[in-house]
Amino acid sequence: MVKVKVYSTPTCPYCVQAKEYLKSKGVEYEEVDVATDEAGRNEMVEKSGQMGVPVILIGDEYIVGFDRGKIDELLSK
Repeated sequence: MVKVKVYSTPTCPYCVQAKEYLKSKGVEYEEVDVATDEAGRNEMVEKSGQMGVPVILIGDEYIVGFDRGKIDELLSK
C-alpha cells in the first residue's frame, strides 16, 4: 500500500474529517501535528508550499485540504 502522511493540527475540523475518512477506508497513515512539531511544520511548508492544514501526502503527491476525490484517486494508483 502507498505511504500516507497527514500534516494536521488538533483543532482543525478538516484535519479530523480527513483522518476519519482515511480510517474509514482502512488506510494507515503517519500523522504530523504541526502545532507542536516544528520540524514537521517546516517540512510541510518546504515540500508543499502551504501553511494551511490539512496537507496530505499520498505517495509523492500532496493534497492541500480535505479533497475526497483526490484522496480516492491517489489511493487507487
